[in-house]
Amino acid sequence: MKKTREFWQGHVDTVKREGTSTSAYAKRHGVSLKSLYRWQRTLKCVPALPTTANLPVAFVSLRVAESAVDAPSSGCSLMLGTGLRLEMSSLPSPDWLATLMHAAQGAR
Repeated sequence: MKKTREFWQGHVDTVKREGTSTSAYAKRHGVSLKSLYRWQRTLKCVPALPTTANLPVAFVSLRVAESAVDAPSSGCSLMLGTGLRLEMSSLPSPDWLATLMHAAQGAR
C-alpha cells in the first residue's frame, strides 16, 4: 500500500509536536526511518495546508468587474496560501487585489 502525503504529514507533525527524536518515533510507530527523514525534508520546503475538517466553512461573495487598468500584460498568476491558483489574462487593479485579500482573510 502506497502511503500518501497526508500520512507522512501527520507523522512529521507529530514528531515535531512531541519533541521526540525521529529515530525513536519511527521505531515506536513502525514506520521507515529513512522515509520519515525524507518526508521531513520534503515537507519542510512546502508550507503545510490546513486540514479542512477543523476549519469553519464560509462563502465569500465576489463580483467580477471590468479592470480599470489598461496596462499590457502577458498574463498573471496568483497563488493563495490555501493552494488556490487564479489565472488572469491581465493584471488586476490594486483595489481589486486589496478586496480579494481582505475577503480571503475574512473566510479563514
